[in-house]
Amino acid sequence: MTIEIGFATAADLPQLAELLSELFTLESDFRPARDKQLRGLRAILDNPAAGRLFVLRIDGQVAGMANALITISTAEGGRVLLLEDVIVRRAHRGGGLGRRLVEHVLAWAREQGMTRATLLADRDNAAALEFYRKLGFASSHMTVLRKPIP
Repeated sequence: MTIEIGFATAADLPQLAELLSELFTLESDFRPARDKQLRGLRAILDNPAAGRLFVLRIDGQVAGMANALITISTAEGGRVLLLEDVIVRRAHRGGGLGRRLVEHVLAWAREQGMTRATLLADRDNAAALEFYRKLGFASSHMTVLRKPIP
């Protein structure tokens, strides 16, 4: 079995949209909408300064993804990572691939000079919360608030 992690390409977008559909069925705040997901993925792919899409491949087939968005933190005084859309296909979970994917993204962020990674996880997804805690993520005193902009 050959495992590779790298940047996504345009050819990967349909498979990444499938992964997002799987992810968004697990999260209570989001619903799968293929057109929206493809539009968002394309926007990131076309603008590397905004972020990078990482893909995990097993024997050349897309098996996982992570979305590494770049933002500026005044608290940190520079660029920081907003980690989103981390998912490994159900058939490949539990073998450490998710850990490898996230560690790869964090190493890339460190090489880019970023000093903090932030992520959001569904509060009811105990498995995801435990996964991130094992990777060294800790709860924040901040609360997420959201408002649609019509």
